[in-house]
Amino acid sequence: MDAPPSPPPPPSPPPEECSPIAATAVANVADDPLTSPYASMNSYCHDLSTLQDLACRGAWRTIVDKVARSRSLSLLSKPHEHLIYLTFNLLSLVKLRRYSDAQQELKTLDDDLDSKQYLYESYPDHYPNHKPGSMVPFALRWLHAHLPFTLGDRQLALDRLYTLLHFIRDKKLPPNRDSDSEVSLTLWKKREEFVVNTIISHHLSQKEFKVCLSLLRAEISKNDDPLLVSKLGYVQMQYGDLDGAKRSFEVVEKLVMGSESGNVELKNLVSRNKALKYLVGKDYVSAVREYEECIERDGSDVVAINNKALCLMYLRDLSDSIKVLESALERVPTVALNETIVVNLCSMYELAHVNHADIKKTLSTWIARVAPDDFDNSCTRI
Repeated sequence: MDAPPSPPPPPSPPPEECSPIAATAVANVADDPLTSPYASMNSYCHDLSTLQDLACRGAWRTIVDKVARSRSLSLLSKPHEHLIYLTFNLLSLVKLRRYSDAQQELKTLDDDLDSKQYLYESYPDHYPNHKPGSMVPFALRWLHAHLPFTLGDRQLALDRLYTLLHFIRDKKLPPNRDSDSEVSLTLWKKREEFVVNTIISHHLSQKEFKVCLSLLRAEISKNDDPLLVSKLGYVQMQYGDLDGAKRSFEVVEKLVMGSESGNVELKNLVSRNKALKYLVGKDYVSAVREYEECIERDGSDVVAINNKALCLMYLRDLSDSIKVLESALERVPTVALNETIVVNLCSMYELAHVNHADIKKTLSTWIARVAPDDFDNSCTRI
């Protein structure tokens, strides 16, 4: 199942040259950059652009060190800055699988994230011109819900995720549907999809298929998104309803073909669904053909790359299956380097080579040089 989309990053800095209107706007909000769409990330929060860059590169240990240093030197002057740095620190600790440390960090907050102490209007001296509302980042709300799951408290995690879902759905837009409210609507829709996908993943991990089907059908009734309908097909397939999955995949194909869009991602979605049907029927040759079409359209489609290699392995063509994964790691390491692909590649090495230990050590050395901090090196099984 495709992973849900992550929350979008903070707005990018403005271009160096801007219109006279924009320049005037920048000058007018010098005292309160939070209200300006033209303010840079660093004027919004101390050195935020560096944190953003480090997170994009997976430098989680560096973020933890930077947050500790900023706190020790008292570089954070406003309440919202403390919350932003706490969010980056919490995310980094979770990524590094330091869940107990993350729990201790979270305990520094009030468990009620809607408390008055997290409202801009509670600090008029700091935010004299800011509109009322919460300063809690959405990512912090999601981490607050997700963390109990990593500590073994699944029920608390689900309770918080459902509470977060209701929070998102209760958000009200201003009555005038201007461009800003449209942007806000799009953003909250993405957040809703993200949380729904997280909830479905939790239920799916426990094989609670009926709950997943109910959630997906409720979402599809509001928005017949091809991605959602595909997820419905995946759950139906795991549930054993192959005919239902086939019908869902046919609906996806009609939606994509009827949209008259040249969206490569959606075309690949249709091809991957077809390949999945061939896989279930053990027609690996036809599945490989579909995956090859996906890779021709998008050379970084790691799902198609991984599944093509597995199909070739099932066809007893270990040499080519290894080449497919090695080529992907060489061409697009930033997207292909994940634990699933490395585990599969190491399994193929073990089947194909007598000296697989030496080959896996070479792979592990390369991974240590290029992988983000949160990569789990144990997947090489050395």
